Amino acid sequence: MSTAKKEYKRITVKSLVDMKSTGEKISMLTAYDYTMAKIVDSAGVDVILVGDSASNVMAGHETTLPITLDQMIYHASSVIRAIDRALVVVDLPFGSYQSDPKEALRSAIRIMKESGAHAVKLEGGREIKESIKRILNAGIPVMGHLGLTPQSIYKFGTYTVRAKEEEEAEQLIKDAKMLERTGCFAIVLEKIPAELARKVAESVSIPIIGIGAGPHVDGQVLVVHDMLGMTHEFNPRFLRRYLNLYEDMTNAMKQYVSDVKSLDFPNENEQY
Repeated sequence: MSTAKKEYKRITVKSLVDMKSTGEKISMLTAYDYTMAKIVDSAGVDVILVGDSASNVMAGHETTLPITLDQMIYHASSVIRAIDRALVVVDLPFGSYQSDPKEALRSAIRIMKESGAHAVKLEGGREIKESIKRILNAGIPVMGHLGLTPQSIYKFGTYTVRAKEEEEAEQLIKDAKMLERTGCFAIVLEKIPAELARKVAESVSIPIIGIGAGPHVDGQVLVVHDMLGMTHEFNPRFLRRYLNLYEDMTNAMKQYVSDVKSLDFPNENEQY
């Protein structure tokens, strides 16, 4: 398979499908604010996910469930103002789409109109099919999400690897094919066996983005605070930390405190 890399001035839904067809892997990171999004976009990341993981890393909640639609729109609006190149996908938060397709459409429309986002992401398979169809019929691009779906954590009871058993694995493949048929432009697969992720990626024509799903998919996504090492308590096997900003930032702040206390800051060159 080719590994040729095409230069994209602006990433679109079609760009991602093209990347899959040419074998170019898709890079995806989260962002929740203007400053971080500006850095992520300028680094050449293809897709920025305004994830409901903001509930954890920005607000300190134990799960993704508490974050509201208004809060997601606030974060998405901040990110959109920073973007020149990346495709921005926004999570529909828990409770905004599961119970009623009409409510799902209203939620998606609010995100698109009030934030300027490019697409929305929903967790689940056959049980949310009608919500996805309603959103797609309004012309809003939808990214799916299968495997470990954090909004369903209390149903699963744990964040362990999903679809290890044959029955669940078969259902996941069926759900992936259903999401493709329904019209989703891509699917995130979270925390499933690598060989199952390979089967899914090979069985559909739309891009499969993995997180804890091995190397045989069409792209990868991580939470930016985790890959930069700003968080340090979270240590899943799939996470590669590219920096240790928790330690670097802590040391810098300690040095600042010391400099202020000792009257070293500000010095003569740092005053008017």
